[in-house]
Amino acid sequence: MTDSASPPPPPRRLGLTGSIGAGKSTVAALLRARGLTVLDADAQARLATEEPETLERIEAAFPGTVRGGVLDRPALSAVAFADPARLAELNAIVHPRVRARMTVLEQQAVADGARWTVQDVPLLFEGGLEASMDAVLVVDAPLDLRVARVMERSQFSREEVLTRDARQTPAAEKRQKADFVIENDAGLPELEAQVDAALQALGIG
Repeated sequence: MTDSASPPPPPRRLGLTGSIGAGKSTVAALLRARGLTVLDADAQARLATEEPETLERIEAAFPGTVRGGVLDRPALSAVAFADPARLAELNAIVHPRVRARMTVLEQQAVADGARWTVQDVPLLFEGGLEASMDAVLVVDAPLDLRVARVMERSQFSREEVLTRDARQTPAAEKRQKADFVIENDAGLPELEAQVDAALQALGIG
């Protein structure tokens, strides 16, 4: 006989990632609209970098980037993204805290009866997290389109966007590692159709 009080099984994980400007946030919104629990690593990173202990470690490693107990994000980005070694140093501070927060959110999803959670992680492959996913969905678009989107959205120069893109796993490699690739180079109806097809293939839709 099975114990009726045994804990529910953990939800399956759908990893969601994509290169800068690919439109991952749009796909995440579509997944939420379809009733899925989306755990946003970027949002958790922002919260983690508001914690006093995290700020103390960042200020020690990157002097002058915390002012009045508040992280100066542009100043930190200017330093960290200019040097891969410094970016790795920052990630070593922030990423464990983000993963801990994501674990808590996943546990809450289990308590709420979620069968799947979407792990929205921009640096999924860079962090070696694909092994812990049941499936990985990669959002992609042509480089020029991605650069134009980020320049318009964030007021970055083309060079700044390309520098950040170069710090990530190449888009072609992400596509090879993906279970599903969502092409975000057309309109919303085409995007929704691809999302629905991926969910149906996973037995979610």
